Amino acid sequence: MAGNDETKDWVTKDRDYLWHAMSPYNEQVPPMVVTGGQGSWITDSTGKRYLDGMSGLWCVNVGYGREELAAAAYEQLKALAYYPLTQSHRPAIQLAEKLNEWLEGEYVIFFSNSGSDANETAFKIARQYHQQNGEPSRYKFISRYRAYHGSSMGALAATGQAQRKYMYEPLGGGFLHVRPPDSYRRPEGMSAEAFSLFCAREIEEKIVWEGKETIAGVIVEPAITGGGILVPHPSYLPEVQRICVKHNVLLIIDEVICGFGRSGEKFGHMNFGIKPDIVTMAKGLTSGYLPLSATAVRKDIYEQFKGAGAYDHFRHINTFGGNPAACALALKNLEIMEREGLVERSRALGQRLEEQTAELLQHPFTGDLRSFGFMLGIELVADKQTKEPLPLAAVGKIIAGCKAKGLLIGKNGDTVAGFNNVLTIAPPLSSTDDDVDFLLAALKQTMEEVKPL
Repeated sequence: MAGNDETKDWVTKDRDYLWHAMSPYNEQVPPMVVTGGQGSWITDSTGKRYLDGMSGLWCVNVGYGREELAAAAYEQLKALAYYPLTQSHRPAIQLAEKLNEWLEGEYVIFFSNSGSDANETAFKIARQYHQQNGEPSRYKFISRYRAYHGSSMGALAATGQAQRKYMYEPLGGGFLHVRPPDSYRRPEGMSAEAFSLFCAREIEEKIVWEGKETIAGVIVEPAITGGGILVPHPSYLPEVQRICVKHNVLLIIDEVICGFGRSGEKFGHMNFGIKPDIVTMAKGLTSGYLPLSATAVRKDIYEQFKGAGAYDHFRHINTFGGNPAACALALKNLEIMEREGLVERSRALGQRLEEQTAELLQHPFTGDLRSFGFMLGIELVADKQTKEPLPLAAVGKIIAGCKAKGLLIGKNGDTVAGFNNVLTIAPPLSSTDDDVDFLLAALKQTMEEVKPL
């Protein structure tokens, strides 16, 4: 166990040299300095252990401390540490083939570094595809409010979270938004299915009003994750796909969080029986052990880029995308998931989490519980009748209470003003039954300690 003096020294250096993501500066609350991880648990510099109820940033799907992954990267680094994918190397070829197997379709894979990169790549491909397919006026994209698609200027423009964009606009042009299928806040007297279909048809309305000849693509997550775990009715995505096909609009499915078993299927869209035109993925692809993302493009779309003209090829490059060590590690990561049945495990753990948190609906602050595979959203409200969101300070106390008990959970932070009130839980898919017991006990005890306003 590290001494307090050593921890203070690390915190001092942290404050001098390091800029933290998504975190307001707070002199009173020092950052947690994480020193190790094993399974679903991490350890900080004081020696305290925490169950990581958010898998880092929704990504450590196979858990921490997998020596197999380190060994796969090490062996590849010795053989070939780097070469750009202007040419090729075996790990990238093998991983592209494996991703096709997981996707159960015919796709061509473009590798990048992050989810933002993968979505930026998708936008460029979609625009160029329509240009080369004889429809050069198609350049706009439709996404949903409350959804997150990345932090780069185009991906952030697609994002429907005003607080993420504030002070960074104007962003990339041509991005339009429609309402999300948030069934909890649907109009009174309307069923969840009717509301989801209404939301889907708002996409069609936007296409028509904007001029269908101007729309390049629709980008959606299977379930909105960082925006509050908003899970659509099963009829929603098939209707969105029908609309896209009708108007010759490409359907881009953002699987950055929902992919690689998190949803209880290999990919989130498989819960809805659809076949996307483009699939973007990252996070669980390597379980966060190394940076890697991918944009999977339907093969017939890729064929449009084979022309002999000076501008027919895809003029896009990513220095580190498809790094050999990252690809080798990703292959081993998928092998582990298959060998240990982690997709099926995710489905089973998700059902257990949903069933055993149902009692929290009786809590005066719990407005709604939403699950999608092994992730859970708990929408906190100050008033169940009006559905007024619980103030941020009270949400923060619940998160702090869980942390004090050794459980790390998240919330949908910096999204839409007044609606950052959803607790998020997404532990590693490899979590044990004891891990889930601990999570449930810590969460329920913390909720019991929260007093009504």
